[in-house]
Amino acid sequence: MPTRNQPAANTLPAPAAFMNAQNAVVGLRGRDLFSTVRGIALHSLKHPLHSAKHILAFGGQLGRVLIGDTPYKPNPADTRFADPTWTLNPFYRRSLQAYLAWQRQIALWIDESDLSADDRARALFIASLLNDALSPSNTLLNPMALKELFNSGGTSVLRGLRHMYDDLLHNHGLPSQVNKQAFEVGRNLATTQGAVVFRNELLELIQYRPMSEKQYLKPLLIVPPQINKFYIFDLSPEKSFVQYALKNDLQVFMVSWRNPDARHREWGLSTYVQALEEAVDACRAITGSKDVNLLGACAGGLTMAALQGHLQARRQLRKINSASYAVSLLDSQIDNSPAMLFVDEQTLESAKRRSYQAGVLDGRDMAKVFAWMRPNDLIWNYWINNYLLGKQPPAFDILYWNNDNTRLPAALHGDLLDIFKHNPLTRPGGLEVCGTPIDLQKVNVDSFSVAGINDHITPWDTVYRSTLLLGGDRRFVLSNAGHIQAILNPPGNPKANYFENGKLSSDPRAWYYDAKQVGGSWWPEWLSWIQARSGEQRETQMTIGNQRYPAMEAAPGTYVHIR
Repeated sequence: MPTRNQPAANTLPAPAAFMNAQNAVVGLRGRDLFSTVRGIALHSLKHPLHSAKHILAFGGQLGRVLIGDTPYKPNPADTRFADPTWTLNPFYRRSLQAYLAWQRQIALWIDESDLSADDRARALFIASLLNDALSPSNTLLNPMALKELFNSGGTSVLRGLRHMYDDLLHNHGLPSQVNKQAFEVGRNLATTQGAVVFRNELLELIQYRPMSEKQYLKPLLIVPPQINKFYIFDLSPEKSFVQYALKNDLQVFMVSWRNPDARHREWGLSTYVQALEEAVDACRAITGSKDVNLLGACAGGLTMAALQGHLQARRQLRKINSASYAVSLLDSQIDNSPAMLFVDEQTLESAKRRSYQAGVLDGRDMAKVFAWMRPNDLIWNYWINNYLLGKQPPAFDILYWNNDNTRLPAALHGDLLDIFKHNPLTRPGGLEVCGTPIDLQKVNVDSFSVAGINDHITPWDTVYRSTLLLGGDRRFVLSNAGHIQAILNPPGNPKANYFENGKLSSDPRAWYYDAKQVGGSWWPEWLSWIQARSGEQRETQMTIGNQRYPAMEAAPGTYVHIR
């Protein structure tokens, strides 16, 4: 049963500080980071008394640490220092305290400086990267590494060196996050039975074989992000959103985007919208339904919204019955990331120029930016595991999917940069797609939006504001998860819960404070909502495709395998 949620003061959830979707799409230039470092150095030289004050303070703190005081405590959520050796052994206790004292004094030096607010935010970002890199846990003196060294008779070091060599050759110098040998798409990932029933240059349309005795008339078409491959919706059977929908009487179709290369540099948002409309028409023709229900995630949700705006302008919105958005940004104004302070007009133009020269924005480049935005989780964690402990990276299906990188064509990359820069969907006619102006307030289909309370890529309050841009009857729920886990949230997880509030105020904070916390996954709530919008039930049709759109090859198709 729902319980009233009464958050304490100052407990409004906030996403991680340094990363969002815009960071990865825009990128960070080395010259911008170096300019900040140079500014910090010049400030230090111009204000020697300020620096001397903090050096003396740090010296005093070190003196306390050396005589055995423990004035600082690591963040309880910081697993780097979970080993009891860091607190029980005198040497390790002192080294940890010295490290924490250094972190604190650097932060105080920046906070008390005469730098502008933006420059302080940039400096804190640079300092956090430096502090994370200099952590004593990243060396062979890490107590876990020493224990593994003795337990393995020294072979852990040899294994670690071999892993490092392999990553230098095959993973662009970053520690591998997953054991890629443990998974194969079509063998133990994306295994739900179905077939490709339509293919154009940009996408394959997969129709899945029914898994229930009856099915609803109106089909569900899932639109994944172009930045990743579709099978996040179809990992293992117990995590498969596709199978959950199929077992609950829905007809399910899936878009599988092609991984573009330099030949496809001219594919822009309009190209993707046109391709998606063809998929919608194929779903309608195969099922005999006059309209479809759409579900889009991340950039797939943006594409889906653009299609609806285009159809509305052409008076063909009747093709769409409802729209579900998972962690999707339509309102692209994100203010809480210091990394975005490095972005200016020159940075945006440089990002466009680089992708047009290459023809694509490589997914590996985006992955690098994401990794350096959260280095403890995405770099140093695997540095310790793979190199210092000499262990294989974990065999985890979500990480495999996350590392199965794709590319963005240059034109679409440029369109996304313009959307981030101008935020056009917040204004009627601000964005033009396929020659038609878009006004989302006139897209009056029912919508269901999901955000993640800990989402650092598409912050939940921005997803909430995106929901307000839509016309029609709108529903918003807030899952207690991050970007991926907000989508991949099957029933049965005892830790799962979500917030809901039927009254959508203009302020996300007001919505949150009046929201109710509900135990369990949001999937059943969405299922009831979508079933009510899926038309009448009928006996299941086991045939896949039809005469016009025959089954071509078994799921997961061809495009998902393009590297």
